[in-house]
Amino acid sequence: MIDWQWRRFNQLTPDQLYEIIAVREAVFIVEQNCPYQDADGIDQHAQHLMGWNDGKLAAYCRVVEPGVKYAEPSIGRVLTAAEFRGEGFGRGLMGEAISGVERNLPGRGIRISAQLYLKRFYKDFGFEQVSDTYLEDDIPHIEMLRAGD
Repeated sequence: MIDWQWRRFNQLTPDQLYEIIAVREAVFIVEQNCPYQDADGIDQHAQHLMGWNDGKLAAYCRVVEPGVKYAEPSIGRVLTAAEFRGEGFGRGLMGEAISGVERNLPGRGIRISAQLYLKRFYKDFGFEQVSDTYLEDDIPHIEMLRAGD
């Protein structure tokens, strides 16, 4: 069972922020063997969606305000912690994130920078590829857009 929580950056407790950083580093830096600057100045302009399971952060993403990274709202840093993979939490996370954007910013569409190997996953949520493949931190990515209403 997942307990979904939405928080603005300034609403995160120190323990929540620490857990977010720890899990993001574990997934994006350690697992993917990809040193990059995670603290990019965007967290302060995002809502953070956390999925908790028995007090552990199982799934996470941030929803970035329009005009910060793209003209549209953006969903990024999408992850499921290693110990929770295969339980459908990633799909639940994306469903909750999209619902949150549609509720708070109706009709705006959503743009993402997706790792290429996840194209099919995001396509299942209505995202379409809108760019050529490019390297971000030496990992192939594509921009994808989910059109607004």
